[in-house]
Order: sequence, then structure tokens, then C-alpha cells
Amino acid sequence: MKSTLFLLSTLALPALAAKPQTPTNFVIINLDDVGYGDFSCNGALGYTTPNIDQMAADGLKFSHFLVGQAISGASRAGLLTGCYPNRIGFAGAPGPNCNYGIHPNEMTMGELVKQRGYETAIFGKWHLGDAPEFLPLQNGFDTYYGLPYSNDMWPNHPQNDRFGFTDLPTMEGNEIIGYNTDQTKFTTDYTEKAVQFIEANKKKPFFLYLAHSMPHVPLAVSDKFKGKSEQGLYGDVMMEIDWSVGQVLETLRKQGLEENTVVVLTSDNGPWTNYGNHAGSAGALREGKATTFDGGNRVPCIVYWKGQTKPGTVCTKLTSNIDLFPTMAELSGAPLPTHKIDGVSLVSLIKGDEKANPRSSFVYYFNQNDLEAVTDGLYKLVFPHKHATYEVYAPGNDGMPGNLTMGEINQCELYDLRRDPGERYNIIASMPVKAMELMQIAENMRGDLGDKLTSRPAKGARAHGLRKK
Repeated sequence: MKSTLFLLSTLALPALAAKPQTPTNFVIINLDDVGYGDFSCNGALGYTTPNIDQMAADGLKFSHFLVGQAISGASRAGLLTGCYPNRIGFAGAPGPNCNYGIHPNEMTMGELVKQRGYETAIFGKWHLGDAPEFLPLQNGFDTYYGLPYSNDMWPNHPQNDRFGFTDLPTMEGNEIIGYNTDQTKFTTDYTEKAVQFIEANKKKPFFLYLAHSMPHVPLAVSDKFKGKSEQGLYGDVMMEIDWSVGQVLETLRKQGLEENTVVVLTSDNGPWTNYGNHAGSAGALREGKATTFDGGNRVPCIVYWKGQTKPGTVCTKLTSNIDLFPTMAELSGAPLPTHKIDGVSLVSLIKGDEKANPRSSFVYYFNQNDLEAVTDGLYKLVFPHKHATYEVYAPGNDGMPGNLTMGEINQCELYDLRRDPGERYNIIASMPVKAMELMQIAENMRGDLGDKLTSRPAKGARAHGLRKK
């Protein structure tokens, strides 16, 4: 009898001694208009980004990471919901008093992890609608400080006679705390608040969304980085952003949170390239922001998770910012929404499974359900469409934009992205079978989402606007 009791108690010891697993924290640093070539580890010239470069050296760099749409508001809607933006009726970049925003039935990343008791915060640019019901505190975030939309949507816009923007609000929670704030303060303010949030929640699971307003024009930089680069103001701004990334990573190290925190650094879309020395670089990719060429949709993405990401690795698999939502769900143990999403989990890739290939295709939309291209990660089929182009006129200078005109694709074009990332050499005549394969993927998506329709509507009704003036 004694031996039986001894055996039972011995078997029970591991269960009694086991410690509960600590939930994984998440930090997503989402930059504004940073192109594929804007980090020095990706070839930037005239300035360096040593903290970002070190993050890449210590972690995982995705080389074929696409955003849901190549424009700020829609891209952020895709990131935060795991859906192609047009599935949720979201398009473009909503401005002041816009008549649509994130629908209450959609689940954001904040709402996702709050199911598991996370503290959540956003510091920076929101851009999912500015009516009270669309703002962060009503959509899964406990803390908010920043701008409800882009930093150029204010009276100082160089083309404001066309747009008619009024004063730009800075918000804390649901309250407007000022207008037309000195923009040289934003990068540092957001960073300091992010550091304070990490320190205050080091013993709790947390999700920090650091959504920098820079380097979207108008560019602004603090005195500590002004004039520091050889690239002018744009380089100065990128150096301050690099400092910000370093501050976040250093805080995680000091608080002993590195092994329990996934850090993602990415951008909402590619760069404007018609602002001359105030513009970013898409590297060797074609065009930039607001186009469905890869200069618009393909952005840098670095993931660092100490002990999980293999240092200095590059993943060439097809991935997207809409995939971060289900990735967070898997790592946090939070249940996914009951409605359909389009993202796939990247956990296998983050942990270095070289055989994993969670995403087999991606469809490029611009505006509401204009399907303009499709890729399987190796080849890209581009459908006839009109598009913005930066290539006809010389870029502007000193913060003033150059002319932006329209180009047109008149017939289907096929590109081999391995040999031709700049999408210059149409090979459709020599590979009709591949073109048909991609066309079928596109047709299936049109059948799923509809064409010129929306699968689920954005929230269109608003009781009142944000502005108090």
C-alpha cells in the first residue's frame, strides 16, 4: 500500500511543480510611408539605422511582405483585423469627419488579445475613422495618444486650397488635448509613452501598437537629430525612428521581457517618391505608395523574438501584414472571430520552419474591390487598370510634391519576381499556363468578395463628428 501511495505522489509532483506559461507579449511598430529601401540593412544611403540593422541581425527579416492595400487607412484596417480591407468595406485614407470607419462587428488586434486579459495601447496614428465610435478606446485599446489620421491633414498642407483641411487634433483617450501640435515632438513623445507603457505592464501580458506618424510628410524631427544625416531632413527623421526602435528594444531588455515578447517592425505602405529629398526609397521595386506595383505593397518587415527567431535569417516566403492578426491569435491562445478573415498564421515561419509555406497567394486591390494583380510569390499577374505613376515628371523638392499623373496597363502582364522584382519585363507570351493559373486564383477571389462590391460593410453611420471647432 505504501509503495502504491509513493508512486502516485511521485507521478503527481511534476504537475504540482509546473509553472503556468507566461503569455506572449506583442509589440508592433508600424511606420508611415517607409519604403523597402529605407533601412541601411536594405541599402539606404546617406544615413544609418544601427538599431534596426541590429534587430535584423538578431532576428528574422521577411523579404516578400505585402500590405493589404498600399495606402495608409486601408493598410492599417487590414493589419488590425486580419482581412483584406475591401472585405470589411474599407478603402483609401479616411480624413477629417469621414463618413465611414471600422465597423463594430469587426474584431481588432486589441479586442483579440483582450479576450486573454492583455493590456493594450496605441501611440501614434490611428486612421480607422475619427468619429467617437471609430476611435481606439471603442475598438479594443485601453490607452491612446496620437493623431486620428495623417499628419498632413491640416491647414499647412501645400495643396490645402484643394483639400480644405482644418485644424489637426492631437488626442489622448477620447479627448482632444490640442490642435496643430508641434510635429517635431511626435516621434519622441510616442516613444517615451511606449517605454512607460512597457515598464508599467512588465508583470502583465500586453500589446503595444507604436504607430509612428513619420516619415509621412510633412517631415519633422527633434533637435537631437536635426542635421545629423547626409540625406537631409528625411535622413534625420529616419535616424530618430531608428533611435525609437532602439529605445523600445532596450526597455524590453532591461525589464527582462525579450524572451517573452514578439517585436514586429514594418510599414503601412511604400513611399511617396514625388517629394524629392523628402521622400523614401522603394529600392529596386517599381513605383510606390498608392499603386499595386510592388513599390507600393511590398514593405520591410523584421521580427525579433529572442530564443525563437534564428539570428540573421531571411524568409523569402510570401507574407502579408494581414497575417499578423492570426499570428497573434495563435501565440496568445485567443480565439479567432467567427467571421471569415484572410490572414494566415506566420508562427511556423517565425520559429524557423523552412518547409512551412502558409500563404500560397495574395491579391492586390486598390480602392473598393478593384482587383489589379495577383501573385503566388514567384510570379505576378497584373490586370488592365489605370494607376498613379511617379515616372513621367521630376519629383518635387523642399517638402513640395512634384506632379503625379496617371498611367494605364492596357492588357494583362506577367512578371517573374525572382528575376524581375522591378516588374519591367512582361513574359506573359512565353508563360500562358502560369498566367491562367494566376487568373483562376483571381477569379476565385472575385467569387468570394464580389467585384465592385463588398463582403462586409464598413460602419457608415456617425452620430457626430470628432471636431469641436
